[in-house]
Amino acid sequence: MEMYFNGTALAIIVGYYLLINIIMYVTMVIDKKRAMKDGWRIPEKNLYLLAVLGGGTGGLIAMVTKHHKNRHLDFILVFTITAILHFIVAFLAISRFAFVMN
Repeated sequence: MEMYFNGTALAIIVGYYLLINIIMYVTMVIDKKRAMKDGWRIPEKNLYLLAVLGGGTGGLIAMVTKHHKNRHLDFILVFTITAILHFIVAFLAISRFAFVMN
């Protein structure tokens, strides 16, 4: 048996995680700007949903760089736990689909 590299699978997996984390980061930045202007806010359930879908890392980066939701223990825990879980999922998916035994 030989192993071969599937670049398409890797691109899909990495692309998905990049996209969902960019969406989460931008969403957090928008919510921060609206919070400063007392505008309409993005519902917290939407931020949690983005984290569960894989955007926890983007949420953590926004918390650190934009100081948004960084005093809310529930957001810290959800973003951290989902980020760790999705790193594991991404690693397993890459090892399963990007490197295939033939």
